[in-house]
Amino acid sequence: MYGLLFDLAAETLRTIAADPKHLGARIGTTLVLHTWGSALTHHPHVHGIVPGGGLALDADRWVPCRPGFFLPVRVLSRLFRRRFLQEIERAHRDGQLKFLDHHLDLADAHAFADWLTPLRQCEWVVYAKRPFAGPQQVLAYLSRYTHRVAISNSRLVALDDRGVTFRWKDYREHGRTRYKTMTLATAEFMRRFLLHVLPSGFHRIRHYGLLANARRKENIHTARELLHQPAPPPAAEPGVGGADHGSHRPTFLCRHCGAPMLIIETFARAQHIRGPPVTLST
Repeated sequence: MYGLLFDLAAETLRTIAADPKHLGARIGTTLVLHTWGSALTHHPHVHGIVPGGGLALDADRWVPCRPGFFLPVRVLSRLFRRRFLQEIERAHRDGQLKFLDHHLDLADAHAFADWLTPLRQCEWVVYAKRPFAGPQQVLAYLSRYTHRVAISNSRLVALDDRGVTFRWKDYREHGRTRYKTMTLATAEFMRRFLLHVLPSGFHRIRHYGLLANARRKENIHTARELLHQPAPPPAAEPGVGGADHGSHRPTFLCRHCGAPMLIIETFARAQHIRGPPVTLST
């Protein structure tokens, strides 16, 4: 299901962007998976960073989007809804979906079809933010989303006999009243937290289109040329230049690609608080 969420979000963006009625360009996107709501509920969704334009279909020019506008969210949501429901039906037919507990009856094809019916009629949410001010703001945004976990230490308030108390944001409220505290039994808190532990080896950051790993360098080089932007300066070689003169920084080679690996900083092993010595009586 997470794979469908990634692939169909990227497919929807690329399909609508390639349509001459909207943008008529090949775009790229970086998507980051989030699975939680503020109260640790299961709320899978992806955040995406998309350049403000793309390469023309014949790659001879850069096609910018309109200022402050990328693609129509209503069109995006309708296509995403149709494609997601198509793929989830196919997965059900192929026996790829498993149902547990009170969802066991959805294993039946007719019950599953009935369950999908209202999902075809309600609106699905696609949200598009206005463009960032510049590259630094893009990096700041990505840094907030790429390596977050379901709850940070700063939101934890207390752990006692009642359970775990933490702060959460109620998005249905407005103003200061939307920030509340919630106390869950310890077992329920752990159950909710573990909902967001991803399968081993699962990539929660993925790149598509112009930013896909296979041709990213070539596509970015082409975009820079069409936008008349200079290439970034090459990274300085270790030991080259006045700053490194006389320094002897140990260099290791990556056993996979052979590239040099430099020690940037060394962290000492964490020091644990030692308890007082125990006096044994004989």
